[in-house]
Amino acid sequence: MVKIAVASGKGGTGKTFVSTNIFYTLLTSNFRAMLVDCDAEAPNAIAFFKTELKDSSEVTQMVPVINRDACTWCSKCHEYCSYNAIFILPPMKIIEVIEDLCHGCGACIAACNYGAISEKPVSLGRVNEYTTEEIHPLLEASINVGVMSPVPLIKAAIKKINCRADIVILDSPPGTSCPFIQTVSEADYVILVTEPTPFGLSDLRQSVETLSKIEKRCGVIINRSGLGNDDVKKYLLAEGIQLLLEIPFDRKIAEMCSTGKLVSESDALFAKQLLELTENIIRSYGNSSN
Repeated sequence: MVKIAVASGKGGTGKTFVSTNIFYTLLTSNFRAMLVDCDAEAPNAIAFFKTELKDSSEVTQMVPVINRDACTWCSKCHEYCSYNAIFILPPMKIIEVIEDLCHGCGACIAACNYGAISEKPVSLGRVNEYTTEEIHPLLEASINVGVMSPVPLIKAAIKKINCRADIVILDSPPGTSCPFIQTVSEADYVILVTEPTPFGLSDLRQSVETLSKIEKRCGVIINRSGLGNDDVKKYLLAEGIQLLLEIPFDRKIAEMCSTGKLVSESDALFAKQLLELTENIIRSYGNSSN
C-alpha cells in the first residue's frame, strides 16, 4: 500500500481539486484506490462523485465526570490538565469539566488519589464510508459542531483503511497544525498544493519546514499558474524541491470545480499528467517506509 497525502499551508489553493482528480484518474486506470477526506471540519470530496453511503460509525472520546461527594478539592486534577478543561474554586466548592476543551488524555484520573473521577463517552463526530459507482471506497471524517479538535476523527478515518487498497489518497486539512501533522504523518509522500502568490509562498514555506522536521518527502503542484509571479518556482529551485506539475489559471477549470465536475474526466491531457505524476511517486517511494 502506498499512501499519498495532498496538503496545503492554507485553504483555497486547490487541495481537494487535486485529490479528487487523482483519485478519479486512478479509478479509471484500474488501480485499486481509496480516497480519505481528512478535512473533518469541512469535508467536501464526495461532492465530486456519485456515491452511496455504505457505513457510518460514531467517534467518541472519554471525558471526566467528577463526583463532588468524593472530591477533596485538592486541585490536583486542575493542575495536571494541560488543556485547562477543569475549572475549580476550592473555597466555594465549585468544580466543572469544560468538555469542549477536554482531550481525553486521562491525566486528571491519574492525578486523583480519591477515586472522585470517572469517565463518560462524548460524541466527536462520525466516519462515513461511501462507495463510488466503481465500488471503490471513499472515507470521510466529519466533526460535530463545537468540537475543538478533529484529530481523533482523522485517526479513526485512517484506521479504517486497513488493506483495502493499493493506493490511498489522503485529502489533508489545510494549515500546518495538529490535524495536518496527524494526516501527513501517515503518508509515504506528500503533495503540497500552492498558488503563485505571496500568501501561497509564505504558507508553502511553513508546510515544507514542518514536513522537514518530521522527515516527510514532498513535491509541489502550483495551481493557478500564471496568476502571480515566479517567486514560488525560485523558492523550489533554491530548496531543491521537485515541481510536480503546474495547473494553469483557467476560468473553465474554476467553473467545473464550482459545479462539482472533475476536470480529469473530460481533459485527457490533465488526466495523463496526474497519472504519470502518481506513478512516478509510487515507483520512487512505494517500497520505502514512513
